[in-house]
Amino acid sequence: MNPLATPSQRLQLIDQARHQVMLEGAQRSADVAEWVTRSWQRCLQRGRRPDERVEFDLIETQRQNALKEQHQALRSAAQAEIQRLCRAISGTHYFALLTDASGVVVDVGGNPNHRDRRVHAIARIGVDLSELSVGTSAIGAALGEQRSVWLHRGEHFFNDTSVYSCAGAPIASPDGRSLGMLDLTGVMTVERPELQHLVSLSARSIEETLLGLQPHRLALRLNWPGHLQNSSADACILLDDEGHICARNSLATQLLRLPVGRVPLSDVFAAPESQIYDLALRPEPTELPLWSGLTVQCVARAASPGNLGTAPLAMALHSAPLARDAGVLKRVEDSMIAQAMKAAKGHVSEAAKALGISRATLYRRLKHPPPPRR
Repeated sequence: MNPLATPSQRLQLIDQARHQVMLEGAQRSADVAEWVTRSWQRCLQRGRRPDERVEFDLIETQRQNALKEQHQALRSAAQAEIQRLCRAISGTHYFALLTDASGVVVDVGGNPNHRDRRVHAIARIGVDLSELSVGTSAIGAALGEQRSVWLHRGEHFFNDTSVYSCAGAPIASPDGRSLGMLDLTGVMTVERPELQHLVSLSARSIEETLLGLQPHRLALRLNWPGHLQNSSADACILLDDEGHICARNSLATQLLRLPVGRVPLSDVFAAPESQIYDLALRPEPTELPLWSGLTVQCVARAASPGNLGTAPLAMALHSAPLARDAGVLKRVEDSMIAQAMKAAKGHVSEAAKALGISRATLYRRLKHPPPPRR
């Protein structure tokens, strides 16, 4: 996309790219993004033609009801954010679509004009807007490329869909799977590439909402040293009491190169597990080494008031000058462990759960009793 091109020049460049790729057989064009031409090529390889009529397939009512139920968690998590998003775009002719991981619409936001058949065709729950169904679109691209995209008019593969302008961003589940995507679409309207940034922020906010619903023992906000903001702009991982990363946002997946599912802390951080869980005792950002050789800056938050990091005595240590003394901190930790073990009647699992640390960490602490006071 040439940012200096006028609206009419932009459409001319898109037409030129379509001619080069779809008629002349070129593999790519400098006038559109490379992912756009890759999608065009896939459509052509499937035997599709740009002048074909597009049928916006709607799944049957029974499947629509099942679809709503299946994606209720996503729809609920996205509801407030879509409302905020729609306030931001209320002065435009764009509306919001939420899809599942296959590109089927599961919710619609804003005020789509259903009297316009082009709007009504796509702004319905149950419509399949995947690349296989409607060719190149922001929906298929965001899901396929797993990144935010902007698509304008003729960058869509079919002539029937060249009336749309779309911004899209993927939404990942807390375990790293593709969960769906958020889309903003306008019909025969002014190009608004800045919506790509807006929809990306909204998608990240939805991920944060989903992440906040996950059970965990400790939450870690991470970023490169000097860039930690302790906000949704950071990577975030959630730790369970077994020494695993049990959930994350998409920024953490990228920063730490995490595979899908639960991941042992020892596979990611070149630091003892106990040191990582003990970050709950430190209010200030701490640097941790990764096995990749890189270093990240972290700040921790315990999951509940029952956790070691938010216990009244531990919190008091944060503001007291002597709290920095390792001996004082060690005695406080040992005292809390002894109290937890007594309350749990010697059951290590229950005591570890109450303290917000892993059983492995607690076992290590129990093997090293506190030194006698002098």
